[in-house]
Amino acid sequence: MPSSPVMTVSELGEFGLIDAIRSVFQTNADVLVGSGDDAAQLAAAGSVLVTTDLMVDGRHFRRDWSSAADVGHKVAAANLADIAAMGGVATGLVIGLAAPGDTPVAWVEELSQGIAAEVAEVGASVVGGDMTESDTLVLAVTALGRVAGAPVLRSGARPADVVAVAGRLGWAAAGLAVLGRGFRSPRVVVEAHRRPNPPYAAGPQAQQAGATALIDVSDGLLADLGHVARASGVAIDIDSSSFELAEPLLAVGSALGVDPMEFCLTGGDDHALAATYPPGVPLPAGWRRIGVVGAGEHVTVDGAQHEGSTGHRHFG
Repeated sequence: MPSSPVMTVSELGEFGLIDAIRSVFQTNADVLVGSGDDAAQLAAAGSVLVTTDLMVDGRHFRRDWSSAADVGHKVAAANLADIAAMGGVATGLVIGLAAPGDTPVAWVEELSQGIAAEVAEVGASVVGGDMTESDTLVLAVTALGRVAGAPVLRSGARPADVVAVAGRLGWAAAGLAVLGRGFRSPRVVVEAHRRPNPPYAAGPQAQQAGATALIDVSDGLLADLGHVARASGVAIDIDSSSFELAEPLLAVGSALGVDPMEFCLTGGDDHALAATYPPGVPLPAGWRRIGVVGAGEHVTVDGAQHEGSTGHRHFG
């Protein structure tokens, strides 16, 4: 078959595409059997952490806004942050790809390079996956990991605990707002939307420091702390004065007529980590106090219910 100037996945075929991207992914010592068989084999001592995410073109990312490498970083980060949010470290990823037949092979190769670069941040390996043809480009990523001791759950927060966060809040949301208006600056927030910068090491640090609850901020701080409040049967109050709004957030808020605090409270996709700690426990480096746990089962800001959205809602 004559090939087009841009080789597509349909022309290369499933196994040709697998061969083209397999060499992008390196393996670590946890991988006993890598890709190429019906299943991979990872070394595991004790329990295994497992999480999965779906990302759909046009909903979770836009190819006219993000490069293939950006998308790779983003889909990998979403799963790696979930492992960190249990107090664990990721060891392996399995990736499913559904794509139109006219998708350029070069796009998939660049996607793979972005994924490989992100998993290298935590020393994990891509150990396999699957692919099929689809009218819409969809990525399904499953991450596996380990934790030293018991994982930190959402259900462990107790009244009088301190609420703290590690990582950036609101940057990705500000970038999305900018892109949605047809702009490309401030560049730092646009890049934050394209490629998250999760504080992966903060998860194990929190677990070792005695955090009572832990969660990845993917849908918005208030929405995700709401999960902690419900799971733990507690109330959480956020102190807005504890936030130092970065200049890029102030600039976007001013330009778009939006309170920049909304980016921090309700914006997702930065994949910061939020945790609760017993009172008197020193916070690990990189964590900052933003609130307190009390009696009840709700989330408030400065003692009052937040007006409007609390974050992203699937099927909302």
